[in-house]
Amino acid sequence: MTAPRDAHLRVARPTADMDAAVRFWIEGLGMELDGRQPGTTGTLEELAFLGWPGASWHLELVRDTELHPTPTDEDLLVLYLEEPIDEHLLARIEQAGGRRVGARNPYWDVNGVTIADPDGYLLVLSTRSWP
Repeated sequence: MTAPRDAHLRVARPTADMDAAVRFWIEGLGMELDGRQPGTTGTLEELAFLGWPGASWHLELVRDTELHPTPTDEDLLVLYLEEPIDEHLLARIEQAGGRRVGARNPYWDVNGVTIADPDGYLLVLSTRSWP
């Protein structure tokens, strides 16, 4: 059995606009599209799987007419980059539909940049390391 600490992590989020969300993560953050399933009638929703090769986690985007994105100020996805945030990366993210926002917790404004994705979910690019 894989130990929980070594298990792959999937983060799933609903999206109202699959194309905009996919563009944000691929063009803005440089993730790769690992698969996409178009929505069909019945119980199947539209899905997209995104990630970086070799990463221990991936993102699943779900578009379903019954699911609506309802992000809060604490729905944070934090990437610990261990260095200053590259302005070219931030410009690319903004061109791909992201927008810089102030963080609810001032810690993130001091130690990174908070970005709202096209659905309003928050991504923090942290200058810190983990752990």
